[in-house]
Amino acid sequence: MTLAPHLRVARPSRDLVAAERFWVAGLGMEVLYRAAAEVPGEHELLMVGWPAAAWHLELTRDPARPVVPVPTAEDLLVLYLGADPAPALLERLVHAGGRRVPAANPYWDQWGVTIEDQDGYRLVLCRRTWRP
Repeated sequence: MTLAPHLRVARPSRDLVAAERFWVAGLGMEVLYRAAAEVPGEHELLMVGWPAAAWHLELTRDPARPVVPVPTAEDLLVLYLGADPAPALLERLVHAGGRRVPAANPYWDQWGVTIEDQDGYRLVLCRRTWRP
């Protein structure tokens, strides 16, 4: 039996509205779920992704005790596109609050483009395909 689990990448965010703008308006993901912090101790929650994908991104914020994200230059979310990222996509990501940055590892500059989101996490749009 082969196990094919669904993957959730969870991260804190300073601003879920800005995060939604980057991941949804910029990258083209969809909001899969959202929740407001309605009682003390609850987190605000935004889940984004593509409905048919086997993974999604969970962004959280605790209004009472916000966690400041502290990503490094090596905290990457890599999307293997199989082609160069479209210039219009790169423009949308920058317009949605992203910032093009050089990769810490030159491999990613050779094979793609690195965009930093509003929380400092890096998204690599790689022109290669993934082959396990």
